[in-house]
Amino acid sequence: MNAKRNILPFKGFLKLFYMLSFLIAILITVSSIVGLQCRTAIYPTEDLIRLFLPNDVVNLLIGLPILIGSMVLAWRGKLIGLLSWAGALLFVFYNYTAYVFAMPLNWVFLLHLLLTTISLYTLIGLIASIDAEAVQQRLSGAVFEKLSGGVLAGLGALFLLRVIGVFVTAFAGGTALPRTELAVNISDFLTTPAWVIGGILLWRRKVFGYVTGLGLLFQGSMLFIALITFLLLQPILTNAPLAVTDIVVIFVMGLICFIPFALFVRGVCRT
Repeated sequence: MNAKRNILPFKGFLKLFYMLSFLIAILITVSSIVGLQCRTAIYPTEDLIRLFLPNDVVNLLIGLPILIGSMVLAWRGKLIGLLSWAGALLFVFYNYTAYVFAMPLNWVFLLHLLLTTISLYTLIGLIASIDAEAVQQRLSGAVFEKLSGGVLAGLGALFLLRVIGVFVTAFAGGTALPRTELAVNISDFLTTPAWVIGGILLWRRKVFGYVTGLGLLFQGSMLFIALITFLLLQPILTNAPLAVTDIVVIFVMGLICFIPFALFVRGVCRT
């Protein structure tokens, strides 16, 4: 473990974060399997089934592998693993925040609440323990700061304004949003400011921008892939129709995030 600590720009030991992340991985597995096996008991309404049943598969196919994969790369002393790890934790926090605000109060709700709490705690602790100045020294000039930061800030502002618009329209019209729609919008509202802030800091070449840039681009890219996967799975697992137009639009939007992410990864690997 000492050798890994010396290779990575990390202040302290990673053991605690490995333990917490393994716990998160176990909780994701349990939550997803229970949701798939006991769908009618866990998701008592059709809206909940449509939203969370395909998402349980997405968490197993995407959320779990990117978390474990990042941890493995960090264990092997790879900087890309350490920086992506934060993005994987943010992916988990984003996904299960929607569960918390949409699910009825039962024991599975407590499991989802535990997942959001632990993932947020681990994310904050991991980022706070990274040697930001050392990361900046290694990545400065190699990761297309203007492009990456601009894409993050732009997409973050776009999604944040969309959420605010949804809330304002519902409030002005005196109508209540469906619980599932409200939950997804709350997830966006809580996470997109991090894109804006991280993007601006990366654009300005600030140390915190280098620490968070790859993780935010990673989380964003994985969210686009997860959403496409979700839309493909939804007609198979539920009675929802196949949204071909939505899939195409999301793929095109995803390219905006995929390109700077790939360039950022290449820059990190070169250093």
